Amino acid sequence: MSFKGVIFDLDGVLVDSVPLHYTAWKRLFEENGYAFDKRIYRQKVDGRPRLDGVRGVMGDLDEEAVIEAGNRKQAYYQEMINQGQLQPFSTSIPFIKALSARGILLAAASSSENTRIILDSIGVLDDFTAVVTAADVKHGKPNPDIFLAAAQRMGLSVPECVVFEDAESGVKAAKRGGFFCVGVDRHQQPEYFREADLVVIDLGGFENRTQEPLFIA
Repeated sequence: MSFKGVIFDLDGVLVDSVPLHYTAWKRLFEENGYAFDKRIYRQKVDGRPRLDGVRGVMGDLDEEAVIEAGNRKQAYYQEMINQGQLQPFSTSIPFIKALSARGILLAAASSSENTRIILDSIGVLDDFTAVVTAADVKHGKPNPDIFLAAAQRMGLSVPECVVFEDAESGVKAAKRGGFFCVGVDRHQQPEYFREADLVVIDLGGFENRTQEPLFIA
């Protein structure tokens, strides 16, 4: 098989933002008296639009309170970005640059409204043909809307694209959309990647595979 386009989730795939997101969510939930741990993060928050994450844990709130809580979580997260705490994984930029040099189309598909800011901050925004966030689609992951929109914006069909995801909800979204999905299991939690077509622990080595049939310009 070969692919003309690559669709990346952002958090946990290209940048090491999961610790920052987790810290911001934990601060929000615990200051409001809700229990929160990594299991709850994976099951109810990770990979989902921010307000869906709030609803998943603080399900007794009305919609106005949900929005207010989501805004507070965003403020906590941006505070850490502004402090320079967000970094790309060491293998992300070499892989992106190798794909871009080969003429492979790239798209980012993330629930984060900070996606463009983050891609720009790590110096790869210009390598991306499309950036799709939760604000651009009606339904967030695990629905496939965001990946389908990314493929459409690149002008490619679903079989021409491969999705890289690190979250269970994202893997489900990719497969529901009919995409080939590479699960990025950085924390050795294979139970979250049962539906992925291929599972890796990092993006390292993929830059060397751009000359192989996995990708075609």
